[in-house]
Amino acid sequence: MGEMKAPPVSMALDDQLCFALYSASRAVTAAYRPVLAELGLTYPQYLVMLAVWERGEVPMKELGGALGLDYGTLSPLLKRLEAAGLLRRERQADDERLVAVAVTEKGAELRSRAEQVPGAMGQAYGLTAGDADRLRRQLRELVDRLG
Repeated sequence: MGEMKAPPVSMALDDQLCFALYSASRAVTAAYRPVLAELGLTYPQYLVMLAVWERGEVPMKELGGALGLDYGTLSPLLKRLEAAGLLRRERQADDERLVAVAVTEKGAELRSRAEQVPGAMGQAYGLTAGDADRLRRQLRELVDRLG
């Protein structure tokens, strides 16, 4: 028996997993745009709000870690959300170098309006709950392997 050769590697754009992931990410973000516009949020701002709603008052460093954002990317997002009255940033009394982020009353009120977003997006995805769970698990595993 001869040696088995590996199949040739395709260089076609449509055969690249990275391009499929990139295209899916862009499509998802675009699908969120009109839904989030009704809330006055961009997609990155929505992610910040989700993280703060989930965690309550949170150190900025922890928030950046949860979102995978560095200070230079997170800070302008927080400034805009603070200017909109949705969040507040406060220096810690015991360590002025640390900044905590918390939701304001207006930001808390926005949460009840935002609760319709996951359902609306779930319909847009056209996936069963089981398919969505499997895809989310596969994507998290991929991130873990690459991280």
